[in-house]
Amino acid sequence: MDILYLLIPLSLVFVAVIAYVFLWAVKSGQFEDMEGPAHRILMDDDLAPPTAGENKRKSDNNVD
Repeated sequence: MDILYLLIPLSLVFVAVIAYVFLWAVKSGQFEDMEGPAHRILMDDDLAPPTAGENKRKSDNNVD
């Protein structure tokens, strides 16, 4: 029974800390764009699109 005198206030402090962190995350905009990062990982923007001159050179080099 004596342990409840420790666990109940400790759990209330724990809930207050969790609520503070959650409200801080909402206020700072952590949940604004939920779909953007999911779509961004699918985009392959590592390579620049080839220019018209590069396309012509590639077709000239592929002569069989």
